[in-house]
Amino acid sequence: MPAIEPGKIRNIAVVGHRGVGKSSLAEALLFQAGKTTRLGSVEQGTTASDWDEDEQRRQMSLSGSLLHLEWQGRKINVVDTPGDAGFQADTLAALRVVEGALVTVSGVMGVEVNTSRVWARADEYELSRVVFVNMLDRERADFFRVLEACRSQLSDRCVAIQLPIGAEHELRGVVDLLHMCAFMDPSGGREGGPQPIPDDVADLVQEYREKLLDAVVETDEELMGRYLEGEELDPAAVAAALKTAVTKDELYPVACGVATKNLGTTALLDLLVEGVPSPARKGTTIDFGDAKEAVFIFKTIADPFTGRISCFRVLAGPVHGDTTLVDPRTHAKERLGQVLLVQGKDTEPVDELCVGDLGAVAKLKDVLTGDVLVDHEVPVEPPHIDFPEPVMAFAVTPKAKGDEEKMASGLRRLSEEDPTLQLRRDPQTGEQLLSGLSQMQVEVAVDRLKGRFHVEVELHPPRVPYKETIRKEARARHRYKKQTGGRGQFGDCEILIEPLPAVDGGEMGYEFVDRIVGGVISHGFRPAVDKGVREAMEHGELAGAPVQGVRVSLVDGMEHSVDSSEMAFKIAGSMAFKEAYAKADPVLLEPIMQLEVTVPDEAVGAVNGDLNSRRGRLQGMEPAAGLTTIRAEVPMAEILTYSQALTSMTGGRGDYSMAFLRYEEVPTHVAQKIIEQTKKEREAAHA
Repeated sequence: MPAIEPGKIRNIAVVGHRGVGKSSLAEALLFQAGKTTRLGSVEQGTTASDWDEDEQRRQMSLSGSLLHLEWQGRKINVVDTPGDAGFQADTLAALRVVEGALVTVSGVMGVEVNTSRVWARADEYELSRVVFVNMLDRERADFFRVLEACRSQLSDRCVAIQLPIGAEHELRGVVDLLHMCAFMDPSGGREGGPQPIPDDVADLVQEYREKLLDAVVETDEELMGRYLEGEELDPAAVAAALKTAVTKDELYPVACGVATKNLGTTALLDLLVEGVPSPARKGTTIDFGDAKEAVFIFKTIADPFTGRISCFRVLAGPVHGDTTLVDPRTHAKERLGQVLLVQGKDTEPVDELCVGDLGAVAKLKDVLTGDVLVDHEVPVEPPHIDFPEPVMAFAVTPKAKGDEEKMASGLRRLSEEDPTLQLRRDPQTGEQLLSGLSQMQVEVAVDRLKGRFHVEVELHPPRVPYKETIRKEARARHRYKKQTGGRGQFGDCEILIEPLPAVDGGEMGYEFVDRIVGGVISHGFRPAVDKGVREAMEHGELAGAPVQGVRVSLVDGMEHSVDSSEMAFKIAGSMAFKEAYAKADPVLLEPIMQLEVTVPDEAVGAVNGDLNSRRGRLQGMEPAAGLTTIRAEVPMAEILTYSQALTSMTGGRGDYSMAFLRYEEVPTHVAQKIIEQTKKEREAAHA
């Protein structure tokens, strides 16, 4: 297949909330364009884009999938993206390599949380957008209600370019307002050619045709003049003006249909070709310096057989196989083997790909999602894909002893595929923590770890990293004396401990002050006292948590000319600290998180009530187009399982993000429970 020139390429990301039929729509586009011989189904696991076993079992997209088809002499690259908030890394990366977003919404549910979020990101990247109202054959589906929701919640520049004929179970077809023709319901077969518009919708069609023309001519002064003079406008001139308006983000056409029946796909394909700009027309905002060949890696697939497959967009080219490019991030040379076209799970080799095209290459060594590869060393700033931070973590342990290394290596491979998945070791609790954007995302990673890398692991809620500190000063003296045959051990020190305030509201530290006068303890032994104190602070006496925010002053002591040693002073320092600590009014501290929750307006009361029950403090609310963002400060211990609660309160339409804020004192009644629990665990461990 010869390389396609940039002017004949259309790059489209199919985006939207989960469950709105994005994969079914991508499948219908492939089928109508003759790329597949039958219309695949998500329920039966036969779509081209949801080819992964986990996707078929859960009947939802878990990662982005690259597809391509030809229509009207144009190549359309389609990236089918996940709609679940837990798998949005691929969606955000896909938006960096396309010129247009096909925003899919449900004819029943309308604009949902993730729709608004993806729309905002598309705004940020200045992408052209086409809206497709799907599932219009369902009960309670209403195109006109959803059209108004798009206008009020997304943009008032949304304009209908197609209308349904009939509604719900009596949906018979769609009308293309641009070309003034109808397409009737093919019931899962290939859509037939254009038909005359039925008489029973003629008045409605005329009304919305005028609304479309009004919107289009407003963006083109010459057309506006001809329109106001009553001149009949040439459909080609209207189409050209519409394309310019869509390219400049001045209009967002709203199409409609039923993906599972292949209804509305012909008009939609025409619209994508006529409305979405090509790479030649819109170009890229990604920096590649003066490179003659450059690619941007937007997705990594961790395949246990072929290794790493890197999907890319050509920034400068054409790009051929068997060439060597440089990664400015690592300064390493990377040899591109065979250049591939991707169709779901299948790949086919091609000789070259032109600027703007999407392809893939296998077995690059150190390349990560977000890297730009160029033909010579140039100072390139890779584009920042603003991936969200993980909001929930689980402690992860392998079921089989000795599988720790295999587990870590498999999870690292999976986090290359999904950068929002992170594996780290908690230095305080010593646990390996697997963090992600949702519980489902972490569970899917565990399933893939078993399926692809043959490692079985268990998930547990992570331990909250509590800390301890003191509220008043205290003094203690301890003498460590041990006499065994021969040389003994002797160390005697007196310390004063006092609270050390946090610097700029940040981390509370530790300070050791040497206030010995007259050399009662030799210089060589004083650091040993500090060392003993530090060791004692690793596990506080309340709940075994690290102690922070303490200044320790060494004020007095005594040594023995023969028996004193560093070891003796270390033990004396440790014991003196424990004695002083018990008298210094110790308290337990817990991490407080800054929480941001976005929910539909009707769920605000329930969510606020729930946050109050979790000891949360509300900081403010910000309503915007049917959704409200609630900001609150909540103890980490109370939101380890927040994801499930939010899903049930909002019917899966809520979303949240959180970040560590500071440590704060635990209320007495809560602290008591934690201390008792720790005591039981210690007793059980020693039993």
